[in-house]
Amino acid sequence: MHKPYRGRFAPSPTGDLHLGSLLSAVASYLQARKYQGQWLIRIEDIDPPREVHGSAAGILKDLKALGMQADEDVGYQSHNTAAYQQALASLLSSGKAFRCGCSRKQLKNDPVYPGNCRKLQLDACAVRLKAATRQLTVIDQLQKSREYALAEDIGDFIIWRADDLPAYQLAVVVDDAAMGITEVVRGCDLQGSTPRQLYLQECLGLPHPDYLHIPLLTDKSGRKLSKRDNDDPLNQLQPLAAIRLALRLLGQQPPPEISDLNKLWEWAIVHWQASNIPLQFPTSSIRGLGC
Repeated sequence: MHKPYRGRFAPSPTGDLHLGSLLSAVASYLQARKYQGQWLIRIEDIDPPREVHGSAAGILKDLKALGMQADEDVGYQSHNTAAYQQALASLLSSGKAFRCGCSRKQLKNDPVYPGNCRKLQLDACAVRLKAATRQLTVIDQLQKSREYALAEDIGDFIIWRADDLPAYQLAVVVDDAAMGITEVVRGCDLQGSTPRQLYLQECLGLPHPDYLHIPLLTDKSGRKLSKRDNDDPLNQLQPLAAIRLALRLLGQQPPPEISDLNKLWEWAIVHWQASNIPLQFPTSSIRGLGC
């Protein structure tokens, strides 16, 4: 890596820290430590209707108890509205984005936006980025690289919501650039966002970080495990056991005799190999994996 490494963990404050989120946190943390880089935390609090009061503070408290603290002050997306508005204005003025008045009901039968509002020059509505007619390659540090036809596979996508809130894609791109993030480590549930974010980076003239997507925890039917369904054991584990479980799921093999959390982190930093992360986590009961 030519630039000083800067990674991040960016949870949404919509509930407690769960095992799936912990896996992303641990993987991103150890990638940063492997490259003697910086590990940052950003709370993605730009969707007030979905936020749970006290969630952000609880996540930060849990991370600290688990031995993970950011190298810089914690960032909050809710503080960055002016930067998002500036990026939006740039995209609109350059003709790369347009206002859209279509409702979800109108588009329910369209897998890709059909371009209804591209030439209408509407006023206060949602804003979409115009998808160019070309190919875009997404290179992943763990998963198989993928090729996308922007217009056919993705289409014009929302970057500013009709309720006058920045969309996830725009906020993440602006913030990752402002924070100098060189690699994004996150779950495969966000893999579909990557081509959108790469294209947005191009449109805004921003650098491309590397991407590494870890697999999701699922049950045998392929359903994503959730705390809501009482199949996430994180709240039942002590910090040492939780980190040991996370390391094992991430393909690392910590010695069983390590009985101190700090010692376990020391071992993990020295021995971390992202290439050992499995392409798929076991689908049997997570409770049965042992700690």
